[in-house]
Amino acid sequence: MRRFGTAVLHAFRAVGGAARRAAPGAVVGMVTAAAAVAVGELAAVLTGPRTAPAIAVGSAAIDLTPTPLKEFAIRNFGTNDKLVLLIGIYTTLAVIAVVAGVLALRRLAYGLVLVALFGLVGAWAALSRPTGSFQDVWPSVLAALAGAAVMTLMAASARAAGMAAPSSRAQDVGPGPVDAFLPPWARDRRGFLTLAAGTAGAAAVTGLAGRVAVDKRYDVTLKRSRVRIPAPAVPAPPLPAGVHPDVAGLSGFITANPDFYRVDTALVLPQVDPDAWRLRIRGMVDHPLELTFADLLARPLIEHDQTLSCVSNEVGGSLVGTARWIGASLADLLREAGVRRGADQLVGRSVDGMTIGAPVESVLDGRTGLLAVAMNGEPLPVAHGFPCRMLIPGFYGYVSATKWLVDLELTTFADYDAYWVRRGWARLGPVKTASRIDVPRPFARVAAGTVTVAGVAWATHRGVDAVEIRADGGPWRPAGLAASDGPDTWRQWTGDLTLAAGPHRIEVRATDGTGAVQTEQRTDTFPSGSTGWHSVVITVV
Repeated sequence: MRRFGTAVLHAFRAVGGAARRAAPGAVVGMVTAAAAVAVGELAAVLTGPRTAPAIAVGSAAIDLTPTPLKEFAIRNFGTNDKLVLLIGIYTTLAVIAVVAGVLALRRLAYGLVLVALFGLVGAWAALSRPTGSFQDVWPSVLAALAGAAVMTLMAASARAAGMAAPSSRAQDVGPGPVDAFLPPWARDRRGFLTLAAGTAGAAAVTGLAGRVAVDKRYDVTLKRSRVRIPAPAVPAPPLPAGVHPDVAGLSGFITANPDFYRVDTALVLPQVDPDAWRLRIRGMVDHPLELTFADLLARPLIEHDQTLSCVSNEVGGSLVGTARWIGASLADLLREAGVRRGADQLVGRSVDGMTIGAPVESVLDGRTGLLAVAMNGEPLPVAHGFPCRMLIPGFYGYVSATKWLVDLELTTFADYDAYWVRRGWARLGPVKTASRIDVPRPFARVAAGTVTVAGVAWATHRGVDAVEIRADGGPWRPAGLAASDGPDTWRQWTGDLTLAAGPHRIEVRATDGTGAVQTEQRTDTFPSGSTGWHSVVITVV
């Protein structure tokens, strides 16, 4: 036992000794990374927030991430998935920086190779974006140059202070090309730490200043606040009385803008100036069109309630919401452009290059497709597509709801696959009939007797004609349906079950406007949306 304890002690001492020897290199690497990131953020003031190295790499990583991993991120992190990605990127950068710093104190060239690799990856990521251009590489290039300069200076200070690896100390290999420029105070241990702290502080100030300047320069909040949405030529009727049962815990019929789900690939929200915004309608049309935002607002606007859901929404999930939208008729614009025979796909392009393809026939079959400019009585929030997004009832968002829309192209499904289709998702994404129990919550403890069950059901553009509930696999019982606001919105429902003390499993299913009953079969969200009955387990006490 004593020998084992001695061995463990020696192991800890060895690890501690290695950590102490690596500490100067780790400091060099972290300070180098801080300086590089800061300069990249500052340079992005001129080229745009999406060109900052970490953001460019993160955006490329989203595109390269396999679909199952994306679904995992959405399922487990929801709207925080992008924050988790950025944390992962910065953590990875920190690890690489430590390795680069340790290598730099053994041989400077090794560390500089990793710094150059950082710049190359950032530049490649910026150019890989659909809207990337040569100027977008400058933040990564300048970041790498700044990192190389800082690493060279810090390594020279470490060598002069005798903190580098024995084979690379100044007294062993002679002064390096930068050593002559080191101030006298930076040639000992205290000077090395002072230089590191000062450089890190300057990097923090520079990076913060760059981020603030980017946010200020490209922020459209003020211009959005000045937008006045004209009264719609076709207003939506008031919500019917009884559209929302008075049950505590039941989702509101209209989802407030801050609570509306957001799922997209934009690591940084696009900031689109409404004064500079243009929408092109082109491709297989007789008369290509280009509209300004003022042109769009001058058209007869339509107000329409619609439930929007994400194809990544699992059974019982929250990636669904209902809003009152205002926008111009998409069908009218296509008719003005003149759709040519054979065009069966309408591709919407976002300002960041995202593409979404919808069936042309779904726009022209009489449903209320919109180029939406307002949501719940205010201009579209930036997170939901300001100044303009596309909406076509009956489809999941990945087929019908392009945000930050700047381009509409008439083409064919045979000639073009949109972003998500290229990644294996179904070309057509009609919303599947779904229902969800909001009350009681899973694992709730409720009093014995009559238990109120309530929730929502949707089958967008088909409507919901019936909802049924049951407990413990027993007979289905009809739930009471709230008033309908039309086939394009969800329908709320309530029902009562008499339950004895003990655990119980409550299930729900819906019937859509065509008479089709929601299927029990459970399927994953990929490639065309989840199916299955939602259930909750509760305890009656």
